[in-house]
Amino acid sequence: MNEKEQKQQGLQIELTPEKAQGEYANFAIITHSSSEFIVDFARMLPGLQKAQVRSRVILAPEHAKRLLGALQENIMRYERNFGQIKMPEAQQQGPRTIAPFGSGKGDA
Repeated sequence: MNEKEQKQQGLQIELTPEKAQGEYANFAIITHSSSEFIVDFARMLPGLQKAQVRSRVILAPEHAKRLLGALQENIMRYERNFGQIKMPEAQQQGPRTIAPFGSGKGDA
């Protein structure tokens, strides 16, 4: 297969039924070293002080930068179609990693 045929065929991605279910995450922690970025996606529930990591993604710095660009582009497209994503005041000026809930005291 020549290069032109490969470009026309496109990239094929396999998505198993288990992975297609996805994992809900409402909290992410990003760390890095000189050679990689680590993104831990976690789920935090009201009333609990401990977030459970549901998935970890390890990226080379170049891929992390590509992901950043792809997210920026997709957020612009989303906002063009559905309106601006509004961030709560506390998140705009507060810490970069913030719990998705208030004080952690929930009602049962």
